[in-house]
Amino acid sequence: MAPMTTAGEEMHALVERLYPLCRSITGDGVRATLEIVGEYVPLQVHEVPTGTQVLDWTVPQEWNIRDAYIADTAGNRVVDFAASSLHVLGYSVPVSRTMPLAELREHLHTLPDHPAWVPYRTSYYTPEWGFCLAQETLDALPDGDYEVCVDSTLADGHLTYAEHVVPGQVTDEVIVSCHVCHPSLANDNLAGIAVATFLARALAERTPYYTYRFIYAPGTIGAITWLARNAERIDQVKHGLVLACAGDSGQLTYKQSRRGDAEIDRVLRHVLAASERPHHVNEFTPYGYDERQYCSPGFDLGVGSLSRTPYAGYPEYHTSADNPDFVSPEAMADTLAVCREAFAVLDRNRRYVNLSPYGEPQLGRRGLYDSLGGRSDAKQAQMAMLWVLSLADGEHGLLDVAERSGLPFDTVAAAADALHGAGLIKA
Repeated sequence: MAPMTTAGEEMHALVERLYPLCRSITGDGVRATLEIVGEYVPLQVHEVPTGTQVLDWTVPQEWNIRDAYIADTAGNRVVDFAASSLHVLGYSVPVSRTMPLAELREHLHTLPDHPAWVPYRTSYYTPEWGFCLAQETLDALPDGDYEVCVDSTLADGHLTYAEHVVPGQVTDEVIVSCHVCHPSLANDNLAGIAVATFLARALAERTPYYTYRFIYAPGTIGAITWLARNAERIDQVKHGLVLACAGDSGQLTYKQSRRGDAEIDRVLRHVLAASERPHHVNEFTPYGYDERQYCSPGFDLGVGSLSRTPYAGYPEYHTSADNPDFVSPEAMADTLAVCREAFAVLDRNRRYVNLSPYGEPQLGRRGLYDSLGGRSDAKQAQMAMLWVLSLADGEHGLLDVAERSGLPFDTVAAAADALHGAGLIKA
């Protein structure tokens, strides 16, 4: 019998499958990516026409590319888009010319400090063309003429994004957002997509309290488009998390929402600390991923960002070294586990009212003490009941109880369940 694959291995396999595709902020690469993700979770795909006004932005023309290369006079392709989608400047306009190397150099991008790596570069909103290549490849090119071809189209079309919804007990929503616009970059893009997808599958195994809406959209313009199209129902969004750089070997990093004290911020701080995982908690800054769109002052949503090593925090960022070997099943599984732990706390962080608030209610005659018999944590569970009763004033949630008492959240939640079942508290 073949060994069972783990979620981490399945996520890594998804990263490897998506890696060759040429993604951008629009185009068929995004559609192909969403089609594959749709094999794992059902997606509602949205197509927004070029020219559509979305907040202060306009949906751009759609970019697609079929082929691109630089060839020497013998016809040898010294740079070839077919070998890696990183080789072409994103959104390059079409070009078909022969030119000397001296002129061609003005359109070439390299990383001299990492001569074997190919950089990732784009020119979304300025008409330009170019190639990205390893510095050692450029250094090996002799002077002379080169044939340059970018077989691309930039024309009116659509911006594509998708949603997956896990229905909850209430219509209040938690959004989970990841970007789908980067080409062959495994950590900064694909690991976040994979973790989001498997998180959606895990949440669907039960009926969560909140409704969870997963957003797969191009960075910046995609999130802005989603916000513009959902502005009238934005009040339903109570919490949110952006996933990015989710698969490298670095410590987990949580970037707080603009508010800094949103419930999602408190939950992630608590879960990371309680797990005793090495981690960092960073203050909000208006630069990064799409948390900056969701947290913009007009919306001011409680949306943080979870990653491992943050953007630009590792040398491989936005280079060909961010390949499937750079991310691991174990790291993605760990990121997924933290998301599951955090949303389990978020879902159970109810506020209760003590229905017997005058003096301490007699727990023994209700069988609550007896129910603890034989438990190794009986003393802790008893203290959790007393703490819940003490703070069940309609103002404090169970996370408040856990933080103030120093007790594990799961123990506090179990105590609340027992007290609710005995009719001593109500939500």
